[in-house]
Amino acid sequence: MSEEELDVLHEAHAVGALGQWVAIFTALLAALGAVVGFQGSHAMNEVLLKKNEAVLHKAEASNEWNHYQSVSTKTHVMELAQQLVPPERAAQYDDKIEKYTKQKDELMAQARAFDEASRRADADADHLGRSHWHFALAMIFLQIAISIASVTALTQRRWLFAVALISAAGGVGVWLSAIVAAG
Repeated sequence: MSEEELDVLHEAHAVGALGQWVAIFTALLAALGAVVGFQGSHAMNEVLLKKNEAVLHKAEASNEWNHYQSVSTKTHVMELAQQLVPPERAAQYDDKIEKYTKQKDELMAQARAFDEASRRADADADHLGRSHWHFALAMIFLQIAISIASVTALTQRRWLFAVALISAAGGVGVWLSAIVAAG
């Protein structure tokens, strides 16, 4: 074999080896991308559930505050009636005023509890939303790496494969930070 033929065989072997590495790399990234995509979708579902929970608690709190306002109005009407009647009849309103005052305290406590539950659910949704953002960013890096690897397979430029590796490493790093943030 001539030296030229050996160079062609050596180059063909090198191209084949790079092509195999690119194919394996791309397959691994596609599989990892599927996992990252699933985790990102799961995180977004959790965000939506928490936001829904926050809205429901806020509606319950609003109902309790409306009920509180109604009972407060009743209390004020009873207090006004107590002041307008002759002094010997004023005592008949004491029980109702006491009942409404106690009811107002209970309603206020319930409304505040619902408000706090809404705030907590909203904060949980915000936390989960940040992890979803990380999953999405990781997916972008992985997709860029796959695209660059595809170009590497077509052009046989080894330096492009290095860029694809760097992008993939960035994607894996962001993915791991998303897992830590979600946990």
